[in-house]
Amino acid sequence: MNTKTKYLGLELTSPIIVGSCGLTADVDKMEQMEKAGAGAVILKSVFEEQIIHDIKRNTHVVAPTDNYGDSYEYIAQHVADDSLEKHFSMIREAKRRLTIPVIGSINCFSYENWLTYAMKFQEAGCDALELNMAILPYETSLSADDVERTFTQIINTLRKSIDIPISIKVGTYFTDMAKQMQQLSWMGIQGMTLFNKTVQVDIDIEHETMLNAGYLSNPEDIYNTLRWVAILSRKLRCDLSASTGVYSSDDVVKMLLAGATTVQVVSCLYRDGIDKLRELNQGLNEWMSRKGYDNLKDFRGKLSVMPAEKASIAMRTQFMKYFAEIQ
Repeated sequence: MNTKTKYLGLELTSPIIVGSCGLTADVDKMEQMEKAGAGAVILKSVFEEQIIHDIKRNTHVVAPTDNYGDSYEYIAQHVADDSLEKHFSMIREAKRRLTIPVIGSINCFSYENWLTYAMKFQEAGCDALELNMAILPYETSLSADDVERTFTQIINTLRKSIDIPISIKVGTYFTDMAKQMQQLSWMGIQGMTLFNKTVQVDIDIEHETMLNAGYLSNPEDIYNTLRWVAILSRKLRCDLSASTGVYSSDDVVKMLLAGATTVQVVSCLYRDGIDKLRELNQGLNEWMSRKGYDNLKDFRGKLSVMPAEKASIAMRTQFMKYFAEIQ
């Protein structure tokens, strides 16, 4: 079976790629991923928050005027550059040792650093760049227009400044998901990832503190992504990568049938190990052989929502008595 595909203009031997995570911060592990059949790897995100944390930890200050006075900016920049250099050194090593595409990932909150980090990723040799752009609109002063403006400004700036392909990774917090994703795809980006895994919160009632509810996705998380991949795959002018809740080769097939160009896996690798990639690829090949498909294009998007379709299961959010056969 031929499972080769193109994603972000890059040649991939498999549509199954490893999403951004702690595992892709280690070149030895990335080599294992390549040997196990990963089509590409997306590096662990560089978070601007982490750089700020490193600056505070290394300077032992909270406010710029503490201890260092006017020299704080110089020292802070030195710490930031040193922190980033470790990451970019890892990228250069990965490019030397891997033959599959190496895709960078960044998450920033200040406008200027989106551009600064993106250019450094390109200089380090990344084949493409995924912009981790999930925005939680928790401020009452933040409108849908503000969020849209943030996306368009960042994308426009980076498209003019770097030459490598750009993909955006988004969350589910949009009031007009279909319209907004379509408009973003018209801006010249090469790809879009649905969806960013949101860290949920819980409350410890004994200590009366708020805490994280877990970092890994669950198998049932696939359904929301599956719905939106099916709805959007024919509406976007860019590649579509499906993420969150993919644990089996059946899940990979479902995403491809819905119209995904590639399928990202992370949580199942933490749970089952990097060799899980072999199982996923083998399962995909076996399904294609059983169904008589020679290439991914023979079935990709077969179950995506057609533009004129109005009553697809993918677009139904509530049970209806007739269709649910509830008496």
